[in-house]
Amino acid sequence: MLLSRKLTSSISTSRSVIPLFRSYHKPALLPALSFPSQRSSNSCQTVRMASGGSDRTFPPQQQKDQPGKEHVMDPTPQFSSPDYKPSNKLQGKVALVTGGDSGIGRAVCHSFALEGATVAFTYVKGKEDKDAADVLQLLKKAKTPDAKEPIAIPGDLGFDENCRRAVDQVANAYGRIDILVNNAAEQYESSTVEEIDEPRLERVFRTNIFSYFFMTRHALQHMKEGSAIINTTSINAYKGNAELLDYTATKGAIVAFTRGLALQLVQKGIRVNGVAPGPIWTPLIPASFREEKVTSFGKQVPMQRAGQPVEVAPSYVFLACNHCSSYITGQVLHPNGGVVVNG
Repeated sequence: MLLSRKLTSSISTSRSVIPLFRSYHKPALLPALSFPSQRSSNSCQTVRMASGGSDRTFPPQQQKDQPGKEHVMDPTPQFSSPDYKPSNKLQGKVALVTGGDSGIGRAVCHSFALEGATVAFTYVKGKEDKDAADVLQLLKKAKTPDAKEPIAIPGDLGFDENCRRAVDQVANAYGRIDILVNNAAEQYESSTVEEIDEPRLERVFRTNIFSYFFMTRHALQHMKEGSAIINTTSINAYKGNAELLDYTATKGAIVAFTRGLALQLVQKGIRVNGVAPGPIWTPLIPASFREEKVTSFGKQVPMQRAGQPVEVAPSYVFLACNHCSSYITGQVLHPNGGVVVNG
């Protein structure tokens, strides 16, 4: 994924462009603002940084089960860029990221490691083992000399006892937790509310919001003044989504949870914020949507393209870093391709 790229400029002085190299089924260390093109061509082309254009589509694909798998995606998501310049923003910190084996979680783990943090992450055993092993090796290579070895923790975080075990494993290994990123999620399409039965509703809520409560209440025992909690919500919490009703409801709950928890913890000096990504190319997409919807994923936003995890991860670095965001709590950042949201 860390392939070198040379920035070029277009003949128009008002637009910047970057070259796009086509390379699939490999760790995607490409610049954040390139966009996938047809697998059959290996030539380099330039695209505008802001928009994707009408021909920017993903190959048809669908994964039958959740959680999705990053290593089978075409193209694999971009989780890092050679243009990213770390500066020890998280040196000496201990971070725990749920759902860190793929997608946004993987990009966050990698960015945290580059910034000097010791990183632990969770994954679903038996379903995400390869992705987790890939990330573990990635973090070992990215870690700074003073950071401790990363660890991968299996578990279904929809249940309180599993969350307690995950937190205890991190605390026992590193002695504390400075940064908690609640990120694990799942979603399923449905055209009507009648299709959402009780088992599915409970499953989605357990993963998407129960786990945030469980992880937080246990992690707080190992956090102190200066610590940070970052919750992953979604643009759907602000815009709504008729076909992801239960998922959207959980993401709205995460916004409220973030705001209330921030007020609760402000006197302890622990900041709580959120990130509400727009359409980002992660395993959740081919594992959730029909093939025809996957091909045009992300076209609805003003930038006319899906975002990549590497374009979202800096929001988490910013919120985790005390000297960058010490006066920010109870807020949500919106890396969403230009959609204006209020609230």
